[in-house]
Amino acid sequence: MVKHVILWVLKDEYSAEEKAKIKAEIKAGLEGLKGQIPGLIEIKVNTEGLASSNADLLLDSTFKDEAALKVYATHPAHVAVADGKVRPFTASRVCLDYEV
Repeated sequence: MVKHVILWVLKDEYSAEEKAKIKAEIKAGLEGLKGQIPGLIEIKVNTEGLASSNADLLLDSTFKDEAALKVYATHPAHVAVADGKVRPFTASRVCLDYEV
């Protein structure tokens, strides 16, 4: 199996209320992909980090294998969420993919 973990920081221009709404929409969009993409085993988004955190959201997803992760990356359902709910609102992204 392969883990795909991403940390995002939202753009500074948003208020706390706007950030809460954006985080909820990202969570709903990404977690809604479960069952739509072959090889995607589990997908969770954490939006409630502790005050000591320096990121706003964490994506923790598990795939059958590296090939399934590649399918996910270009799958139209994922691209729609990434382009519509994630990329317009994030200032930075850090990703780590690894085998488990």
